[in-house]
Parts: sequence; C-alpha cells; structure tokens
Amino acid sequence: MRKLAAVLLVLVAATATAVDTEAPLETAEQQSLYRKLLEEVRCMVCQNQNLADSDAPLARDMRRELRRMVEEGASEGDVKQFLLDRYGDFALYRPRLAPNTLLLWIGPGVIVLLALGAIALVIRRRMQMPIPDEE
Repeated sequence: MRKLAAVLLVLVAATATAVDTEAPLETAEQQSLYRKLLEEVRCMVCQNQNLADSDAPLARDMRRELRRMVEEGASEGDVKQFLLDRYGDFALYRPRLAPNTLLLWIGPGVIVLLALGAIALVIRRRMQMPIPDEE
C-alpha cells in the first residue's frame, strides 16, 4: 500500500512542474484568453499535451510568445492565425475547417455511419436466417 501511495505521489508531483508560474496578466479578459489559448494549443514536441500541461522547452517558448501577444492586445483570431502560419493546422487541437482538414472534421461521422450501416446489415441478415427446429 505504501508503494502505491509513493507512486501516486510521484505522479502528482511530476505534473505539478508544468504549471505556469508567471504573474497574472493585467486584466481578467487577457488572463482568460491566455488560459484558453494554453488549453487549445498543442505542444509541438509532446503532441498529445496542450501548452498548459507541457514542460518541454519549446512549450515554454510558445507560452512566452502567447503571453507577449496577449499582453500587446492581440485577439484570439490573431494569435491563432500566427500559430497556423508558423506551425500549421497541427498546432491547434480544434483545427479550422479547410479543405486539407476536412477529413478530420467529417471522418469520425463517416466512420460512425459506416459502423451503424454494418450493424444494421448484420441484424437484417440474421433476421432472415431460418430458425433451427428444436429437437
């Protein structure tokens, strides 16, 4: 039991190192926008973490750049356009709807529809099968 507690403590402590320790921004709106962007932007090194959770050197640089832009009064659209120009659509967890990202947006729906169609086909065929006589 103590080993499990020690492992959990190490895991919790490891995630605490990625916390942004910078002072809050001047206004609540700026701070809110900054936090929102940190949650929506993907770390280009970790790829499965957002900037708020990543402790990679590139993530620290990206956080610093986002903070600078927000402090200078850039809008959410301006910041996202900067990220798209610099890093491409992969930088955002929710990429824009564009011809090259269309598969990302409609792909899951197509897969669900195909799965439902396959299930309906299997059920229809099983319903048409003769019921064996009980002996």
